[in-house]
Amino acid sequence: MYNFVTHNFNKIIDIRIFLKDITLVLLAAGSSTRFGASSKKQWLYQDDKPLWLTVADNFADAFCFADIVIVSSADEIGYMRQFANYTYVAGGNSRQESLSNALIEVNTSYVLVNDIARCCLDREMIDRILSKQSQADCIIPTLKAVDTVYLGGIPVDRDDIKLIQTPQLSNTEKLKEALSSDSVFTDESSAIQAMGGDILFVEGSSRAHKLTTKADIDKVPCLEAPSSQMLVGFGIDIHPFEDDKEMKLCGVTIDSSFGFKAHSDGDVAIHALIDALMGAAGMGDIGELFPDTDETYAGADSVVLLERVVEQIYSYGLEIVNTDMTILAQTPRLLHYKGRMKHKMAETLRIAPNRVNIKATTAEKLGFVGRKEGVTVHAVATLKYFDWSR
Repeated sequence: MYNFVTHNFNKIIDIRIFLKDITLVLLAAGSSTRFGASSKKQWLYQDDKPLWLTVADNFADAFCFADIVIVSSADEIGYMRQFANYTYVAGGNSRQESLSNALIEVNTSYVLVNDIARCCLDREMIDRILSKQSQADCIIPTLKAVDTVYLGGIPVDRDDIKLIQTPQLSNTEKLKEALSSDSVFTDESSAIQAMGGDILFVEGSSRAHKLTTKADIDKVPCLEAPSSQMLVGFGIDIHPFEDDKEMKLCGVTIDSSFGFKAHSDGDVAIHALIDALMGAAGMGDIGELFPDTDETYAGADSVVLLERVVEQIYSYGLEIVNTDMTILAQTPRLLHYKGRMKHKMAETLRIAPNRVNIKATTAEKLGFVGRKEGVTVHAVATLKYFDWSR
């Protein structure tokens, strides 16, 4: 059971609920293919917070759970840890597999499971769920059908129809047992009901509408427009020359008898740009994402690496605004390559060419660059939050 303290301020009730025997699981591992945007819906920014973090923090502010477990794609977990210190679990190929992975981390008697896509927290509805905690194996919020309903061409009594929502509160052991079968279930209640467990319906909430497609945005009242602030990152990279190797800069082949000594193809300009982009997004650096100790990246095409970074940035609810780089090279001369380099980078970054600026200069014969031993590149990148509200 749970304990709560109530404070009444101008008829606004603030309830702090302590749930020592309940773990909250938030499911955010979906690919968002039905949403139809470059950003995954769990990464739609609310002011300066991604949606998954907004939901997690709202639950944490209202309820004291034993633990909060966030299920996400495995390749997003490292980035999520930069935002908040929750428990993160890699999801699977289905909602059921993702939930099963999360349950491995659950040690409490009960588990409250919510889809991040149901992002508006209705505390009164959740209180109705929690108040029935010991009365069934699964407590489910539902809505009544208000329209005429047909099943296979035959009208059915809409009073018999229940529209299932989350969060759902389940007995942990019963849920683990139910999900261990080979059957496929779309939610916790259907899994527990299939194994003969007790389920109990409580009144749901229209605020708990699920964000599935862009059309649902207007039906989700708690969404807040993203911040207009800009994010700036800086990158620098240095590579010495290596004889008898093809030279690439910004993905363009340079006419030269030598290239760059590096684990990958050595495109020093792209490497600096990747660091600038990752810096602006708070994603770390190129060495963390593509370590030179990994043979997978031996001789790798740097354009492909940049494409992967760009794809991540857009899927994380960010957009590239512009980039600027300065190439310090005593040799080779780059004047006649800059136009091609600009257009190659614009295409890869998914921005207009006028938003890509490339400068080239010598080192006035000073230092290792001046001695024609290598090249240094400085890059700056600016990002903004994807404005889904438009």
